[in-house]
Amino acid sequence: MLRITSIAIVTVVTLAVGAGCSSSSTVSPQGSDATSAVSSPSPTGSSNSEVALAPEVQEQLQKVIDDVRQQFNAPGLQAGVWTDSGQWVGTSGTAKVDTTEPITPADHTRIGSITKTMTGTVILQLIDEGALSFDDVIETFVPGMPNGDTATIRDLLQMQSGIPAYTDGTTVVEQYAADPTTTFTPQELVDSVKEKPAMFEPGTKFFYSNTNYVLLGMVIEKVTGKSIADNFDERLFTPLGMSETSVPGDSTELPAPYLSGISTQADPEGTVKDATNWNPSLAFTAGEAISTLDDLHKWAVALGTGEGILPPETQQLRLDSVNTTVPPNTPERSYGMGIVNTAGWLGHTGEIPGYNTVVNYRADTKTAIVVMVNSDIVLQSGEAPAATAFEGLAAVMTPDSAANSAAAATPTG
Repeated sequence: MLRITSIAIVTVVTLAVGAGCSSSSTVSPQGSDATSAVSSPSPTGSSNSEVALAPEVQEQLQKVIDDVRQQFNAPGLQAGVWTDSGQWVGTSGTAKVDTTEPITPADHTRIGSITKTMTGTVILQLIDEGALSFDDVIETFVPGMPNGDTATIRDLLQMQSGIPAYTDGTTVVEQYAADPTTTFTPQELVDSVKEKPAMFEPGTKFFYSNTNYVLLGMVIEKVTGKSIADNFDERLFTPLGMSETSVPGDSTELPAPYLSGISTQADPEGTVKDATNWNPSLAFTAGEAISTLDDLHKWAVALGTGEGILPPETQQLRLDSVNTTVPPNTPERSYGMGIVNTAGWLGHTGEIPGYNTVVNYRADTKTAIVVMVNSDIVLQSGEAPAATAFEGLAAVMTPDSAANSAAAATPTG
């Protein structure tokens, strides 16, 4: 089985909505722990970039990431917390396994399904422009999909289409597992589920299917006549000053400097491998983007506030979308239009072989949290490192928040 990302919606029991699981790592982290505070231009509406958080708070935050890195045997972990009253950036471990190379805010990482928040934003922009409608069916743009004549753009955005996941039991998974450097086209990804039956009637259930967001990426390219890279650059990255964020397409390279990532996915499953240069075309607009800590801070604020990317009324529509009652969504954990609500924290997790990332923003405290880990290896219980680190950091910053329950950080398994 293959994981491109992990999201859990928690009801009485945790319902897995990703694609597969893997065993824990036996790799020993290298290097020493370090903490640093950065002073850089702050995104509009976010934190004070000149002031560090109180020393005792910094110590608590550093302990969280040190403990999580050791718990998961990850090579390295970097995190940032930004508030109106100050900020903190900390690192633990190293940028590359079996080295002493320190992690820095300039390091690039694969951000996995945080890409979905970008894809969803461009779709909302196109709807604002009249180029698309929420009620358009996917058959209009990509023929032949299960539920194609009834699943709408809105259904795909909210993971309620009933279209199966191409990352679960398909020829694509088999090919990728045998050779993770394989290049796939978006059409090949979605074609792998065309003969599968629809899972349910659109709008009646939530099921996390990467196919939804590959299809939305194909819609973007068809409607605009431009590549995803051009769309993201023009509509998102340039307006927000995210100069270190990119869409790699089928390139297996990361811009320097970068984090190297380890994974137990692909054949032989369960053995630790260097996944740094595995082909991201497997993920397309469901998870292929690359970014840095500072850029993800900018994105967290933009995603949570809409500033620079969506007009207020559209941003409010997106925020309201997490109030869905479609099962198994709950008030404490729900999936809206390319954005996840975790008890008031709004953002997304990202997982792609070798990397695990979290971006979240809390509007009531104007707090952004970003976590980057250069490993996607989960515990046998199914817990993932970035979500576990986020849970701990959120507990320090908002000790009474329900987001700090174990359930809120439970990844798929």
